[in-house]
Amino acid sequence: MIVDVLSWSDESVAPAPAQDTAPVAAKLSFLDRYLALWILLAMGVGLGLGRIFPQLGALLDRFTVAGVSVPIAIGLLVMMYPVLAKVRYNETGRVLADKKLMITSLVINWVLAPAFMFVLAWIFLADLPEYRTGLIIVGLARCIAMVFIWNDLACGDREAAAVLVAINSLFQVIAFGALGWFYLQVLPSWLGLETTSAQFSIAAITASVLVFLGIPLVAGYLTRTLGEKAKGRDWYEGRFLPRIGPWALYGLLFTIVLLFALQGDNIISKPLDVLRMAIPLLTYFVVVFGAGMLIGRWLKLGYPRTTTLAFTAAGNNFELAIAVAIATFGATSGQALAGVVGPLIEVPILVALVYVALWARKFFPASSASAASPASDLGK
Repeated sequence: MIVDVLSWSDESVAPAPAQDTAPVAAKLSFLDRYLALWILLAMGVGLGLGRIFPQLGALLDRFTVAGVSVPIAIGLLVMMYPVLAKVRYNETGRVLADKKLMITSLVINWVLAPAFMFVLAWIFLADLPEYRTGLIIVGLARCIAMVFIWNDLACGDREAAAVLVAINSLFQVIAFGALGWFYLQVLPSWLGLETTSAQFSIAAITASVLVFLGIPLVAGYLTRTLGEKAKGRDWYEGRFLPRIGPWALYGLLFTIVLLFALQGDNIISKPLDVLRMAIPLLTYFVVVFGAGMLIGRWLKLGYPRTTTLAFTAAGNNFELAIAVAIATFGATSGQALAGVVGPLIEVPILVALVYVALWARKFFPASSASAASPASDLGK
């Protein structure tokens, strides 16, 4: 499983010999050993709850502040805090100095990926304008939350992830509305296609960024700074982080259950619609991730930063996409359903891509493959 591979030490370049892996696996908790299974079960529980209690989604929607779902926000904050507490913030300067990484991430995230989703949406959903619009909105919302989980599982560069997500957040506030106008009205008009009118609330976008990234980022920074100052780095990383580590997984599973409960009834009752949206989404995640890995390998960014580049490019901010779709088109709209189908496909695919990234590690130079941030175990 994922966490078996994540038991590699910082200095290792390849998995330990077979005779060494059994004792390590034996030390893993039951929860850690079957991480992928728990994620799939959480999705199933959420869908089941939404189907059995169709009013649950409306009930959860009542608990919102400034367009932000409070239950989902709680789950995401619990999920992100332990991961952001692991970041060594005093080492982020070296990431900012990597111009190749910075420029490449901006181009993929804000030029290539949205354009690719636009093309896929029109190819596969030309006759379904609501779903098409929903997927385009998903493509515009760059990931600022779950990417930390996938990056940590794949032994990516934590500091690079923190920096790239912060930059994506800034661009999200500045550019989301303008890009939505461009891809829903301007570009379709140029191409002689149907246009969609949509008004995006800058306040809602800013609130999403501040809640889903700002709060856990500040909390993680203060915890790291004050913890190391009071007890030292050895105590902080050797004793404190293992205590809070499991909460990242608990928050992830809780968020997935809530997310799929929101429109579980719609998803289950419209399987063909979900399938039609799943095809372009699957294509998007796999192609963008693969492109990120190949571009990073070509630019010689090294395994940790290449992995971070690929996951930050492939992941999407489904929280923002759903919030924007609901605020603009309504909670029962096709656009909102497309926003929910996004993570339905994204979560299992990106979990699978964690395995792909770890497998691809052998294709990177030994020095770069060993330079990853300390291997992560979410359940420890």
